[in-house]
Amino acid sequence: MTVPDPFATPAPFTTPDPQAVAASHIMDFARHAGMEGCDYAALHRWSVTDLEGFWGAVWEYFDIDADTPYERVLAEEIMPGARWFPGATLNYAHHALRNAADDAVAIIALDETGSCYEVTARHLRAQVASVAATLRELGVGKGDRVVGYLPNTPHAIVAFLAAASLGAVWSVCGQDYAPKAAADRFAQLEPTVLIAADGYLFNGTGHDRRDATLELAGALPTLKATLLVNHVGLPWPSRAHPSPVVPWEDAATRTEQLTCTPVPFDHPLWVVFSSGTTGLPKGIVHGHGGVLLEHLKTLGLHSDLGPGDRLLWYTTTHWMMWNLVASTLLTGATTCTYDGSPAPLTQPDTLWKLAERHRVTVFGTSPQYLLGMAKFGIDPSAYDLSSIRVVGCTGSALPASAYPWVRDHVGDRVLLASISGGTDVVSGFAGSAPNTPVWAGELSAPHLGVALAAYDAEGFPVVDQVGELVVTRPMPSMPLYFWNDPEGTRYRDAYFSSCPGVWRHGDWITVTGHGSVIVHGRSDSTLNRNGVRLGSADIHDVVERLPEITEALVIGAEQPDGGYWMPLFVVLAAGETLDEALREKIRDAIRTGASPRHVPDEILAVPGVPHTRTGKKLEVPVKRLLQGAPVEQVVNPAVVDAPDLLEHYARLGAEHRSSLPDPAH
Repeated sequence: MTVPDPFATPAPFTTPDPQAVAASHIMDFARHAGMEGCDYAALHRWSVTDLEGFWGAVWEYFDIDADTPYERVLAEEIMPGARWFPGATLNYAHHALRNAADDAVAIIALDETGSCYEVTARHLRAQVASVAATLRELGVGKGDRVVGYLPNTPHAIVAFLAAASLGAVWSVCGQDYAPKAAADRFAQLEPTVLIAADGYLFNGTGHDRRDATLELAGALPTLKATLLVNHVGLPWPSRAHPSPVVPWEDAATRTEQLTCTPVPFDHPLWVVFSSGTTGLPKGIVHGHGGVLLEHLKTLGLHSDLGPGDRLLWYTTTHWMMWNLVASTLLTGATTCTYDGSPAPLTQPDTLWKLAERHRVTVFGTSPQYLLGMAKFGIDPSAYDLSSIRVVGCTGSALPASAYPWVRDHVGDRVLLASISGGTDVVSGFAGSAPNTPVWAGELSAPHLGVALAAYDAEGFPVVDQVGELVVTRPMPSMPLYFWNDPEGTRYRDAYFSSCPGVWRHGDWITVTGHGSVIVHGRSDSTLNRNGVRLGSADIHDVVERLPEITEALVIGAEQPDGGYWMPLFVVLAAGETLDEALREKIRDAIRTGASPRHVPDEILAVPGVPHTRTGKKLEVPVKRLLQGAPVEQVVNPAVVDAPDLLEHYARLGAEHRSSLPDPAH
């Protein structure tokens, strides 16, 4: 079992600034809720012991504008199946568009070239009204699905809000996903309209996705129309599309009146997809009201966002952080979209430069990005980053060694907020707040409203010991259901099979004696490269199509130095040799057929891939072997088809770890 980060210490790395705490939204909320004078620990205890009192206070504090009132806050406290705010009708899009003054900047569109444009609140409302009217004319109504094959630009936010305003259900996928990978997700939804861009930017190159869009549209037989976005300036081909097409310019420039359809609190807002580790990705459905309250709490209280603030968080549209980036609008703050590489080869400090230019107050990134900045000697302090109040970091655990670097190179008054959450609840389980101390290598505390614990193998909560991350009481943003799971069987199996009535998330954590949380990594086999998740099945499917390869196994393993090692193991066909030409062929197949973000760090030939006796690849056991767990603690060799292979993978893991720098230096 992985042990806590050796840098972690009971002494806080930083303590809250009293003036900043006094001026924060979270303390204003505490006063509003009658909890004035409470520290964070007391506020959290109240938030998880009095769910109705806490979430009712969130509703009141953020002035939720319901068309019909709720009957009570929590009608049934069961998991799964909790009933929140029954009777209430509202609309997420209305709340996202109501707060900013007409001339306030709602969105700043950025890309890796440094170019930008601003979208005012007035213009955003007008575009949403126009696209919503277009969708309505195309037959989109309440409950219909609208899907986006789009980069992280304002087009995606406008399309999402337009769909939400109608009560339609939204889902989006980044264009670095191959058409088949996107279709594996979208085809399940039987969408009415597809919205797609001509391409996206990455590392100095414009990637043409016109043919990919045609292929994707052809795989979605339920489409009534496709809206075509001209983003990188490529003309759309004149040949026939699988469905009627509407240029984005026509869809988004009409003069229309914005109206938002009231829907029940638990009406579906969007579908986000699991990584598809086994089989097709699971469609996770969240509701208007649950997302609205959860994101207001997370962004408004934990990140302290409000009017006048600006958030820049690097993400792609298929990562749940995009959903939070869009929800910045709920707080009245400005959100920044960004199209491109987080560290372009020609100017790897681009994001810091943009943060200076646009006076960003909350800067979000991943541990790999911060570690890379340090490794390559990039110094963000070359820019004026005095506006940055919070550096958020998520996607994997941030090692303690990164904390001094952020202090020394970004700012000594910055709150470094390491966060852990998930697509499953489209929010955070643990992180920081303006009134929490920060311990290097640790997440300051469970988030408000999250009844988090670490359970041992017997299902008992433990402190200062590694255990499974569980949530023991419901959250409003827990999934309504999985798509195409009418009996709820897959939903219950995903989170509640180990301990009925208790959410098991799949992370190894330690809850410390001083209340913080240390995350040790995933206990499943999801690939999580720079916060962008992908199922191993997507990689296996592409690589195993190559005639030179008989089987493949890709693993993403968190390392003791805070890095992330993603090797691909291949079993070669008879007579084949793993030379550099074949390695490049494999990399190219993954780039084009699965995701360029998940090209492996190494490609290694192995004698075989271990399976269960029923033929399932032993991905999680191999991951743990690579991380250093003894074979006897990983899997019973009696259930493995080729148990001698286990020691082979254990040796490969030991060789890799021996090549890492000593974390004590």
